Amino acid sequence: MGGRPSSPLDKQQQQHLKGQVDTLLRNFLPCYRGQLAASVLQQISQELGPREPAGCQLMRSKKLPRVREHRGPLTQLGGHPPRWQPIFCVLRGDGRLEWFSHREEYENGGHPLGSMALTGYTVLTSQREYLRLLDTLCPVSSGERTQGESDPLLEMPVHFPLFLQHPFRRHLCFSAATGEVQRAWRLALQGGIRLCGTVLQRSQAPAARAFLDAVRLYRQHQGHFGDDDVTLGSDAEVLTGVLMRELLPALRAQTLPGLRGASRNRAWAWTELLDAVHAAVLAGASAGLRAFQPEKDELLAVLEKTIRPDVDQILRQRGRLVGRLQGERPLESCLRGKVDAQLSLVTQKLLSTTEAVLLAVQSLLAQGMDRLSRHLRGSSSGTQLRKEVYSFGEMPWDPELMQTCYCEAERSQGRLGQLVVPFGFFGTQSLVFGAQDLAQQLMADAVATFLHLADQCLTTALDCTQAAQRLEKVRGRVLKKFQSDGSSAQRKFVRGWLLCIFLPFALRQLEEGCKVELLEFEGDVLAVGSPALTIEGIYKDIVQGVLLQKIDGELKKALGASDVSCMLDSCSEAPWDQTGVDEEAEAQRRTCPGQPGSSAEVQRLCPLPPPGTLRR
Repeated sequence: MGGRPSSPLDKQQQQHLKGQVDTLLRNFLPCYRGQLAASVLQQISQELGPREPAGCQLMRSKKLPRVREHRGPLTQLGGHPPRWQPIFCVLRGDGRLEWFSHREEYENGGHPLGSMALTGYTVLTSQREYLRLLDTLCPVSSGERTQGESDPLLEMPVHFPLFLQHPFRRHLCFSAATGEVQRAWRLALQGGIRLCGTVLQRSQAPAARAFLDAVRLYRQHQGHFGDDDVTLGSDAEVLTGVLMRELLPALRAQTLPGLRGASRNRAWAWTELLDAVHAAVLAGASAGLRAFQPEKDELLAVLEKTIRPDVDQILRQRGRLVGRLQGERPLESCLRGKVDAQLSLVTQKLLSTTEAVLLAVQSLLAQGMDRLSRHLRGSSSGTQLRKEVYSFGEMPWDPELMQTCYCEAERSQGRLGQLVVPFGFFGTQSLVFGAQDLAQQLMADAVATFLHLADQCLTTALDCTQAAQRLEKVRGRVLKKFQSDGSSAQRKFVRGWLLCIFLPFALRQLEEGCKVELLEFEGDVLAVGSPALTIEGIYKDIVQGVLLQKIDGELKKALGASDVSCMLDSCSEAPWDQTGVDEEAEAQRRTCPGQPGSSAEVQRLCPLPPPGTLRR
């Protein structure tokens, strides 16, 4: 479209961006090193501390998070000048979108015309809504009108559009042939966006936790205390998002006045420039983190060797420092005056949202188990029953089926955002993604448990009626286990997100008044001689501990539970606490036989009833 610069970035601009990335890494990596030490201390103290009884009733699904691969023909708006042209699109299991000139090129293993990781994108299916978005990017000033510029988006109305919008990347404009195809692609793309966005939050590796904590600490040093969605994505994508937010005001001031043409043409030129800047920053951040990787690996090994032998002494010294700092009064008055008034409302909203999500998952799970029982009673052919077992095992990754659960997480996003904005929290999209991840994980665990228990109880000595009766008993056991795990997961989820909402606010409120007093203790902390202890970290733990007492009180009132509280060290993690989603944790987790929906699971379950019922 018109208004596009002949070259998005010249050499001087690229060099300037490289300097900006270098400065970011120079300031961020010290925070990262410190948080790596704190994370190792936390992990070791948890390992050596008192073991809490295992609370999970469901078996843990071994399947890694993924999206179901989706592919098919679409049309795309692209080129210069832009025009609609047919393509063949493929959404990969890792959430990456690729497009080819035609199906044969994809099937023959050809290179795609383009590809994009979906981190940070939003799917719009209204052309009018998308045009309004373009108008906000480059608004026309008073009295300014341009003539003679064509606008393909206006000249050719799109009946079933799929607009992928990103705050810092070029927009992707597709069109489907029917409303049904549009819906299928929308659900698939939304799943890919969520998968790409929550990769760090799902991980329980110490380095991932340390990275997220380091990003928050770095941004606090820049004066930004509230949580938002900047931590969605891989480590390089997160740092790119941080820097892009810092660069955006200057980019707007320097670039927008020089763009010429119709408003929407200028908006497209602006997104192309942003995309070039984003690509340069992402390349620099990726290179910097790759260069830091050997140092990080060595540092983790050294921290493990130095902290583990002295962990008891470090924790005792930490405890003494906490005791000396805990007498501070402003903390209680801050929480009592500003947090208490809204804590109950936010708690209730989060509880009602997660309860609706869990009820939707439970209903969908029960329907799936009932469907299998009906097919078993109906003496379906072995082929048909195998198909049903496979479909049941794939339920957690079926975007159409899971949509009812995901919609419950999205339903309260607006009202929740209104409640938490006064506390500087703008991460409601991350919160919704977390609830959707929780729904998917619980469904996957329940499906794995049902298939495993069914495999144990069904034998070839049973007729169809007896086998169906056994499955009914398994159904009841699985639902009880799901309710138990769902209740625990709800408490943990709500507790973690309340901490994300209110802890940065409390730290910001207390920052000015506590700076001088904290500096007096800096020497005592340095005297301990452990990189795992910092005055900032200790004070954050104190504030967090007091806040958690209030949160636990609210949860106890709302849920009537006596076991809401848990150790401070075990609750300082990110709110997505889904152990083992990354491959490192997968290797450490106790494995269970069979995967939901895998060929091994299907083959073991299907042949068990009498010959001719579940197999030919």
